[in-house]
Amino acid sequence: MDILCLGIFVADVLAKPIKKIPELGKLELFDEMELHTGGCANNTAIGLARLGISSGAMGKVGNDGFGDFIIRNLKENNVDAQGVKRASDANTSFTFVMIAPSAERSFLHYIGANATLCYEDIDFDLIKECKILHIAGSFLMPGFDGETTAKVLRKAKELGVTTALDTAWDSKGNWLNLLEPCLSYVDIFLPSIEEAKMLTNRTEHTEIADFFLNYGIKTVGLKMSVKGSYIRTKDEEIRAPAYKVKTVDTTGAGDAFVAGFLAGTIMEWDLEQTAKLANATGAACVTAIGTTAGIKSLEETMEIISSSQ
Repeated sequence: MDILCLGIFVADVLAKPIKKIPELGKLELFDEMELHTGGCANNTAIGLARLGISSGAMGKVGNDGFGDFIIRNLKENNVDAQGVKRASDANTSFTFVMIAPSAERSFLHYIGANATLCYEDIDFDLIKECKILHIAGSFLMPGFDGETTAKVLRKAKELGVTTALDTAWDSKGNWLNLLEPCLSYVDIFLPSIEEAKMLTNRTEHTEIADFFLNYGIKTVGLKMSVKGSYIRTKDEEIRAPAYKVKTVDTTGAGDAFVAGFLAGTIMEWDLEQTAKLANATGAACVTAIGTTAGIKSLEETMEIISSSQ
């Protein structure tokens, strides 16, 4: 296994187009509804597998139909799911995704089994078999975030594993107070620009990157949606533009970017080509409804890059 994605798994119900959130006691109509698997670890692991990378998943789902659906879908997408455990005291996490006519989305979320993930659930025998351990969805795992995540990252590095981390939006506002114990054990950090601004209290890309590099992080990648991405290491700076595609649904685009970036990393591509692959994987993602439906093979994803040149 090349890359193990440890984090959140979610059953996503997507509804579109949601033109207006109904007032209490009122009704609004929409045209389409679909059931998909989601969650940062799920999306990134499947994205990696689509790109031809050997990937695995680790986390927690409920002992219910949604949990069955998630595990079955992982296996159908050639993801090693042996690290996904069943919670006996919580149902599978669930998100209602409301897709606006513009393709932007809003969420209602039940945290479920993701909240029960803890240190005792982690299989270090699996972790030591991988080359990269990716923590996917920090701030959405209250039993695992913060010191517990740091403990797992530290152990992974002791095992010789490269570490990566991606954040979600912190609705509780803890931000750096919760994440800081982890940062010195992270090799690759891939937040969105908005999350990075909240973590650092800075707005300029260079200042944000410097902030994280000072913790010893080797590579900082800022996801900037239609503006592409900004990648920094100690010695390199890359500004990679976004690719123009027809946007259907932006759900999962950030996780697809991470999959592309980690794929380029594991294939030992240079930083510029890795950033291009990350942006192209994110672009492919938004062309279909669902978090992974639009992600294609490496060859097809590279066509997005070549067609823009």
